Amino acid sequence: MKKREFIKSFGNALMLSPFFSFDLENHDYDLYSDRTLLNDDEFWKRIRKDYSLKKDYINLENGYYNIIPNPTLKKFIEHVKTVNFEGSYYMRTKRTIDNRRVASRLAKLVGCSDDELVITRNTTESLDLIIGGFPWKKGDEAIYATQDYGAMQQMFKLISRRHGVLNKIVSIPNHPISDEHIVSIYEDQITSKTKLIMVSHMINITGHILPVRKICDMAHKYGVEVLVDGAHCIGHFDVNISELNCDYYGSSLHKWLSTPLGAGLLYVSKSKVSKIWPLLGSHINEKDNILRLNHIGTHPVHTDLAIENAIDYIEMIGIK
Repeated sequence: MKKREFIKSFGNALMLSPFFSFDLENHDYDLYSDRTLLNDDEFWKRIRKDYSLKKDYINLENGYYNIIPNPTLKKFIEHVKTVNFEGSYYMRTKRTIDNRRVASRLAKLVGCSDDELVITRNTTESLDLIIGGFPWKKGDEAIYATQDYGAMQQMFKLISRRHGVLNKIVSIPNHPISDEHIVSIYEDQITSKTKLIMVSHMINITGHILPVRKICDMAHKYGVEVLVDGAHCIGHFDVNISELNCDYYGSSLHKWLSTPLGAGLLYVSKSKVSKIWPLLGSHINEKDNILRLNHIGTHPVHTDLAIENAIDYIEMIGIK
């Protein structure tokens, strides 16, 4: 999409979005003047006003925690006040319904079914739920890369000590020859004992976007499942999980989607939900119900509610 067309679509999105109806006057979005359509710099200055930043340094790191834009922050504070005002009444009568509504909106954003996604607190929690809950047997093998996030590597080391799993570690070159080269690096390590491959969708230390779909297609030919670390992807670029053909996908939302701290997602392919053991006890007994996998008890639900507002904001700008 050309930039001018993008700006026009931005204006249309704002006009249709009830989320921004409260903010148009304060932000003075003059969407339909020739000046806005022709002057890109002016447009982005207005977006810049949505962010309250420290003036004594320039923030260049959004991959740890991305600062919340003011419209989302305002809504988040409203959610805090609402939950606090209604107290236990909210928690007992509205919390579950609201959570599933937000999860449904999130599932639509990332291209999967509602019953394949739950809201978590971060990528580490999401991926640990799979690595720790996978039905490992002694002698099973797992594959991951030296470039994968340290917390995930530690979890694989933990299940190796606990269950006798053999971890096979590969390395992704800084300058791979092709997608097929990367695929072959994983494929060369597969044996009849390989059960799970973990792949970073985007490597956090290099920015490489790996050919996840090709890796998944290859692995499935051998009956091997694939867990994808998408910590830096949701909100960073357009992600359609169903098109990746992976079995599991975890991501943090307080990075590029700019939600409040402590928001993530876990995708589990519908056919795989029943095989994962929950790490925390749950009152949900249906083995094919994904909600049994993340019964974490009482937590800051207003953070979950703000996910919907963060989606509104990024869709207003446009991910692509």
